[in-house]
Amino acid sequence: MNVREPLYLEDKLEEIERSGKLSYRSQKLPTWCPGCGYFSIEEGVSKAMTRLALDQTNTVCVSGIGCASRFPFFMNTYGFHSLHGRALPVATGIKVANDDLTVIVVGGDGDAFAIGGAHIPHAARRNVDITYILFDNGIYGLTKGQTSPTSIVGFKTTTTPYCNIDQPLNPLMMLLSYGASWVAQAYAGEPHHLTRMIEAAIAHRGFSYLHVLSPCVTFDKTSNTYQNLNMKVRPLPDDHDASDFSAAMTEAQNNARPQIGVYFTSQRPTLGDGLNDVAKRAATIA
Repeated sequence: MNVREPLYLEDKLEEIERSGKLSYRSQKLPTWCPGCGYFSIEEGVSKAMTRLALDQTNTVCVSGIGCASRFPFFMNTYGFHSLHGRALPVATGIKVANDDLTVIVVGGDGDAFAIGGAHIPHAARRNVDITYILFDNGIYGLTKGQTSPTSIVGFKTTTTPYCNIDQPLNPLMMLLSYGASWVAQAYAGEPHHLTRMIEAAIAHRGFSYLHVLSPCVTFDKTSNTYQNLNMKVRPLPDDHDASDFSAAMTEAQNNARPQIGVYFTSQRPTLGDGLNDVAKRAATIA
């Protein structure tokens, strides 16, 4: 098993980026709406990969369907644009086939928690050694502005002209209860912190989940806007113990004022470790 060790090239980062030796961006220009928070996420992933000095030929980006789905096209790595809601099982298959690969999965709130919601608990409980970056704008953007599983109550959209009456899901509490070994939250409006969270997520050995709050500048003019989130988002308390599961669940319950940072982290055997053990025991019996 190869453990990813961050190289922390902070002092040489500008020189490396200028030289292009570790350029993780493809020649394809992102097609998101001007001002979309997804630009910050793409930039954060590129910088995190540079700081970790990841081998591009050993890195795979996997996506589903939605605004986040074309992410692999914008990265200079291997990529897999999968079916709606099926990014996690595809990523699991890739990791099982070649455990040496660094696998990064991206998806939106609709792709992840609506049609793809049944796959998350199994990837988390199995502790598949992949990173899941969730772009949450609280709306279906690609299909022109319908409510999603994380839309707030009272949100007026094309599918809720008399306002949304459904309570939104709490993804952080869900991932913690599913058994994810690393859970954190970031905000597209805080790009430097976002980059650090992406770096830590990729460096973690096991299933890492990063929830990124990202305003939809086209179809949400009233709810999760930059103006509103700038007033609400705050860091986790300085004394928060990320090794304390109960403390993580307590902090995750507060949705009114989102908190950014690492909620929980732990180390336990990955799915790959378990499969290797099974293979060894099977070989012994044979």
